[in-house]
Amino acid sequence: MPRPLAFALAATLAAGSLHAQAAPAPWVERSNADAKVLLDTIARFSPEFATQVGLSGYDTQVADLKAGADQRSRAALTEAKTKLSRLLATERDPNVRQDLQIMIQAADEQIDGIDLNDKYLLPYNDIGSLVFSGEFALLKDDVAADRRPAALKRLQCYVGTAPGCTPIIEEAKAQTTAKLGDKALLGPYRGEVEQKLANTPRYVEGIRKLFAKYKLDTPEGKAALDALDAQLKNYDAWVRNTVLPRARTDFRLPEPLYAYNLKQVGIDIPPEQLMKQAELEFMELRGVMQVLAPTVAKAEGIDATDYRQVWQALKKQQLTRDQVEPWYHQVLGHIEDTIRRENIITLPKRQMQMRLASEAEAAQVPAPHMDPPPFLNNHGERGTFVLTMGNPGNGKDQSQSYDDFTFKAAAWSLTAHEGRPGHELQFAAMVERGVSLARSLFAFNSVNVEGWALYAESEMLPYEPPAGQFAAYQMRLMRAARAWLDPMLNLGLITRERAHDVLTGEVGLSEAMARQELDRYTFDSPGQATAYFYGYLRLQQLRLQAELALGKKFDRKAFNDFVIGQGLLPPAQLAEAVRTQFIPQQQTR
Repeated sequence: MPRPLAFALAATLAAGSLHAQAAPAPWVERSNADAKVLLDTIARFSPEFATQVGLSGYDTQVADLKAGADQRSRAALTEAKTKLSRLLATERDPNVRQDLQIMIQAADEQIDGIDLNDKYLLPYNDIGSLVFSGEFALLKDDVAADRRPAALKRLQCYVGTAPGCTPIIEEAKAQTTAKLGDKALLGPYRGEVEQKLANTPRYVEGIRKLFAKYKLDTPEGKAALDALDAQLKNYDAWVRNTVLPRARTDFRLPEPLYAYNLKQVGIDIPPEQLMKQAELEFMELRGVMQVLAPTVAKAEGIDATDYRQVWQALKKQQLTRDQVEPWYHQVLGHIEDTIRRENIITLPKRQMQMRLASEAEAAQVPAPHMDPPPFLNNHGERGTFVLTMGNPGNGKDQSQSYDDFTFKAAAWSLTAHEGRPGHELQFAAMVERGVSLARSLFAFNSVNVEGWALYAESEMLPYEPPAGQFAAYQMRLMRAARAWLDPMLNLGLITRERAHDVLTGEVGLSEAMARQELDRYTFDSPGQATAYFYGYLRLQQLRLQAELALGKKFDRKAFNDFVIGQGLLPPAQLAEAVRTQFIPQQQTR
């Protein structure tokens, strides 16, 4: 799937007036017109992506898994790249030129991904997850009511009862079967397949609940749901008999594929250099937590001084399920008051949404996440901070609940990260300010997105209670650990068992959360977890450079607003924008 789709499907309480998308600047309108070349190309092969980002006209269509889909997609991307290159050759506006370069690079990376997967990996599709994503994109409270009936038509296409549609499980089987004879291709990791098989019933039940909620469980709808249930059971039986025998027991990807993953998320230094920097940060943060532990223990009435024991004692102060959302909203109110009082950043006009994840959402994204708003045709739709409460079982481990996010101290930094001034603010600001599609979709990189969210945590840390500050450092400790554990695992420098001991013993994660982390590093999204620490590092370095250049003229709010206004530029391009635009503008004030 395209990068933006993979991120968006990662992954409604606040009331108040909604504000439509801002009218874009003239250069943004021109850039967005150019973006249609690439947007339509990707949407043709992944209509679910088009629905998620707000592109009309694709709501009843489904992903193209027919024979030769990769070759057709590659050819279409190459054609789109050629058209964009022609536009670049005659474009004079520097902003539009930069956007065209972003889109050309995005097309190149998509082509590289197709080529690498074709060279190294046996095709295997998680159809349950794909169908849930396609249906969930249409069945949300913020989606216009007149679009929701398309979810039934899309489901009928998935199961092959709509005109011109073949059951998507048959297309997926054919994709895999066509390459089964090539023994040079690596099968999927066994642990990945087992987890996906365990998740299928959760997706089916999740779609049934969505159909019931939005009154699509008519006789026609129930027939489609029953067909989906039967077909996915058939597909999973086929996977057990055909794909599992080809599954590999070593999760590690070929080095070119892991290097590609790191490049996609925005890492532009060698993994060995990243590990060294993160190892130092990990040790420094562990020391800070040990210094703070006695103070926090005294404030909270905890009889311990070791940071690990203090952390586990804090986690025992669990909220009940019905207390979680009200507490997070209360914390959000404190954070927004602080942002206004301290002039940290401009708050969006729309209010923030937050809710607990369904079991199907937790199966797909077993960690707290932001479900972004549509960037196209946005009429007030908002992103949502989704709090995942547990890590669904994989057939071996039992379903387990997290205790990592459901106690009072944890809410401060997690709200700052997923909500405000983190992900939710970043995406809401892009919608309200009319950031170009090139910078909101095609420039997407986790180094920017997760770096900003971790930076947002640090902006709020001085104003939090001692236990909240302690939790903030623990969360940063986890991000530093990710940045050396992920590459060490994928380069064969540490075992999964030893990494587990670090996460549970030194970082203080629950067993369920540690399994989620290890799955993330090894097969869910190898390389992505490194982006948090590296993005934070680059953004803090950039801020220091701006402070040094501007001296007393440095304005914290102006800097933060400028960074947000650049969309999702990679670190090098963001640094260039700060040097060539922000600093000169501030110097002339």
